[in-house]
Amino acid sequence: MQIPFSSSPRATLGAEWELQLVDLDTRELTSGAVEILDDIAPPDEDEHPKVKHELLQSTIEVISGVCTTVSEVTDDLGATVEDVRAAARRRGLGVMCAGTHPFSDWATQRISPKERYRQLVEQMQWLARRLQIFGVHVHVGVRDATKAIPIVNALTVYQPHLLALSASSPYWKGQDTGLDSVRSKVFEQLPTAGIPYQLSGWPEFESYMETLISTHTIESIREVWWDIRPHPGFGTVELRIFDGLPTLQEVGVVTALSQCLVEQFDRSLDRGYTLPTPSTWVAKENKWRAARHGLDAELITDDRGNTQPVTEVLLELADELMPVARRLGCSDELAGIERVIELGSSSRRQRTAAAAAGGDLTAVVDALLAEMVDGLSIPVSAGPAT
Repeated sequence: MQIPFSSSPRATLGAEWELQLVDLDTRELTSGAVEILDDIAPPDEDEHPKVKHELLQSTIEVISGVCTTVSEVTDDLGATVEDVRAAARRRGLGVMCAGTHPFSDWATQRISPKERYRQLVEQMQWLARRLQIFGVHVHVGVRDATKAIPIVNALTVYQPHLLALSASSPYWKGQDTGLDSVRSKVFEQLPTAGIPYQLSGWPEFESYMETLISTHTIESIREVWWDIRPHPGFGTVELRIFDGLPTLQEVGVVTALSQCLVEQFDRSLDRGYTLPTPSTWVAKENKWRAARHGLDAELITDDRGNTQPVTEVLLELADELMPVARRLGCSDELAGIERVIELGSSSRRQRTAAAAAGGDLTAVVDALLAEMVDGLSIPVSAGPAT
């Protein structure tokens, strides 16, 4: 089976941001995507070109166009989110993002009226119905298929770093799970999700996809939901490891880190270097540590069992990648890693908001609504934003 790869210019960018729709009175996840998408669709078009349905009707996915810089991505997303927020406000709904909703029950949510999602629920049953989770996906352009798999393999080393930085899902159905990213554990239970296999190259990727399709495990390669995967149709490597992020600044931070890593690996391949690949057990253990502890995780750094705080590794990585970031025009966004570490990941901020309110999780929703509007500089305090 041959899978054509649509070559992209080096390090072009795109991002997808999955947003939650919440009732401003109850703070519960609330269906509204169908009506909002109808409201903001351009005349004579079925839907907005940058706003899409997701599995649940309480979710809207905002998509950037193809960009060359991180600032273009965030400007593009920000403009579209304003359209969504205005349409939501007319229906008494707010817009926010985190890897999970603090207390809404997935069993009360309505599935979107798309055949693709009906088939997913039919095939996966309970595993699909409980996917009340939200993420950020970053696409980075790759020039040809021969580079895609080595870059995916190398990025797997950094999955725990990326997850810890974005961890925003401590709560599930009103309970503190003790994890910083329960979203990642819920999603990886799908049979084609989780840490990508370490494949030898594009021919083995094609062979693997052919096996999955011929055995009716999947119908198309879009149904392989690895944390990091090649996207042949877009000509990108897609990083799907991120929890949903509450602020546009944090989306910019993880987009910058993604772009810089792919660009560095691309240039290393041009110079004839072999890219790093993690041991399977290290990759699995480190992902668990990031999901459990977020930015407090101690990551295994080699096969001998040495460890280092993920915050130290992230700061060292940002320093190492800064020359790449300057070339790409995203040095400010990459430097935002330090700001996120200083303020704490969203999981930590959510727990702070809950503690300040005596455990009332509606305060967490209010804080997330406010952060979506005002960014990282706000205090975690009262009052739902609109």
